[in-house]
Amino acid sequence: MASIGTDIRPLPEASADLAHFYEVIASTGQSASNLRFYVEFLFDGVPVTGRRMLDVGAGDGRFSFYAACAGASEVVSLEPGGPGSRHGQSGLEFERMASRVNAPAVRLVRETLQDFQYGGPPYDIVLLHSSINHLDEAACIDLHRDATARERYARIFAKLAALTAPGGTLIAVDAARRNLFGDLHMTNPLARTIEWPKHQQPKFWAELMCRAGFEQPVIRWTTFNTLRRPGRVLLGNRVASYLTLSGFCLTLRRAAT
Repeated sequence: MASIGTDIRPLPEASADLAHFYEVIASTGQSASNLRFYVEFLFDGVPVTGRRMLDVGAGDGRFSFYAACAGASEVVSLEPGGPGSRHGQSGLEFERMASRVNAPAVRLVRETLQDFQYGGPPYDIVLLHSSINHLDEAACIDLHRDATARERYARIFAKLAALTAPGGTLIAVDAARRNLFGDLHMTNPLARTIEWPKHQQPKFWAELMCRAGFEQPVIRWTTFNTLRRPGRVLLGNRVASYLTLSGFCLTLRRAAT
């Protein structure tokens, strides 16, 4: 597997559509500045303009709509709802945002990744935001110790590789399995709902994905957006993450064929 490193480059200034997107976010009572700081971190070094993106487990669609407003030519949002969904089954949040954000490039598909049938050109960007463990939650729990579970995820990652263009980018964001509070069998006061055994370490995910045809993994540890760059400097490391939220952002490239 290729070595794990970092690659940080600035994004271009927001367009009028992107400015409107942040206005919509702010009108819901959320912090548009926090979200902007976060998506600049999330897509750091990943060109979006003119690219095609697949958003696996899109939830309310905020990252899909961000990408479209940032210039993506097409965004397919997979969100089946049901168990594991962060936003319920109705899709009302997605529809509400779609009605307010001018983003005709976004298309919602109510299917799981496993059921998704696609015969078009591969995507330049594939995003799995807080969804990688939900692709097969039962298998994810035993992934590190069960060959059958790894085979199930190997098939999933092979499909993701087929959906990603050579040289394209896969971004996976989730909580790591290891956390101080989880290891102590205590509720984390900063993340009370996370069930740590239903997650895996980012390095482990990277190893499985590299076997499926991805390369150049980069692991970055997420921090509190309200702390901005000082927070990234002080807390954006494995040790600080273990003591707080254990959140990570894993970026890989699809190997050229």
